[in-house]
Amino acid sequence: MLIDFFFTLKDAKIPVSIKEFLTLLEAMQKNVIDSSMDDFYYLSRLTLVKDEAHFDKFDRAFAQYFKGINGAFETNSAIPLDWLIKRMERELSDEQKAALEKFGYDKLMDRLNELLKEQKERHEGGSKWIGTGGTSPFGNGGTNPEGIRIGGKGGNRTAVKVWEARAYKDYDSERELGTRNIKVALRRLRKFAREGHEDELALDQTIRATANNAGFLDIKMQPERKNNIKVLMLLDVGGTMDDHIERTEELFSASKTEFKNMEFFYFHNCVYDYLWKNNRRRNAERFPTWDVLRKYTPDTKVIFVGDATMSPYEILQPGGSVEYNNEEAGAEWLARFTHAFPKFIWLNPEPEGLWQYRQSIAVIRQIMNNRMFPLTIEGLERAMRMLSK
Repeated sequence: MLIDFFFTLKDAKIPVSIKEFLTLLEAMQKNVIDSSMDDFYYLSRLTLVKDEAHFDKFDRAFAQYFKGINGAFETNSAIPLDWLIKRMERELSDEQKAALEKFGYDKLMDRLNELLKEQKERHEGGSKWIGTGGTSPFGNGGTNPEGIRIGGKGGNRTAVKVWEARAYKDYDSERELGTRNIKVALRRLRKFAREGHEDELALDQTIRATANNAGFLDIKMQPERKNNIKVLMLLDVGGTMDDHIERTEELFSASKTEFKNMEFFYFHNCVYDYLWKNNRRRNAERFPTWDVLRKYTPDTKVIFVGDATMSPYEILQPGGSVEYNNEEAGAEWLARFTHAFPKFIWLNPEPEGLWQYRQSIAVIRQIMNNRMFPLTIEGLERAMRMLSK
């Protein structure tokens, strides 16, 4: 039954060979895993995929072949779905929006717990209950300066917490660029050195040695010239970053080409106590942030990529993450990165003209010592000059 699975991977342009496929079959015959889909996923990925750049393609092909796999990412909420059906939106004036009350983080969470006990039916267009539209801090489709989004899609980007299972998509490192300008800008950071085996002809040295040897050929060899810059890229994914996927993928693809010694990790909105490399498996394959901080040497160049658009609580408040109760504030983790790696920048795909309207951007810029640059060609050139100093 797995022959069609093998051809599905080939159709997805994953370079899997017959030998690797036979290794998978042999492992299954010897019962090296239990009878679970998760165990089979890890075994098949281990035996069939030799480059992590193909993990995203493998995940898509795996989900396509074993239909229903996406059901693992769904959530069962105690709030009835019909309460959250979007039926009406209220248009508020700027004055009405400014008059809306901000609860504060702790009070907001306490109030939600009270409503979950009291509410018995769905509401829409109101200012108190969990519902849709309206000005209530709880629900979706409405307007509130600080709220908890429950069901539905966000629109005003002011949610302090988000109640849903969220699945993100990896950035494609093989995306074809529409322009070479990004690569040209990144090349300002390159630092070449000759290390390793002497397997390349040193033409100038050979000519000089031959001349000094009365014309008798004296061949000199040298190691290949390689870019030895080490780059650690931390990429914001999901939420408001969905608006910037195309440009971020272009940057990611160009960076993978230009920097051979590059590692990357994902985060959502702000860095907390763990990072991940595979968005489909981010709940199972996590990398403690402390391990990342200790693994790389201080001369590593750190590049954050994100729109820095979130509730300020997500940066400054323990438990402020929209997805879980983080023990330490995101600002603490960002500060640890800036202290561990003196060469760091933040690339922001959000238009620079909008930065003044985002309180969270001002907070991130302060933590980054104003080393935030727009994700434009001119911004990239300034950023690379900063990292090269």
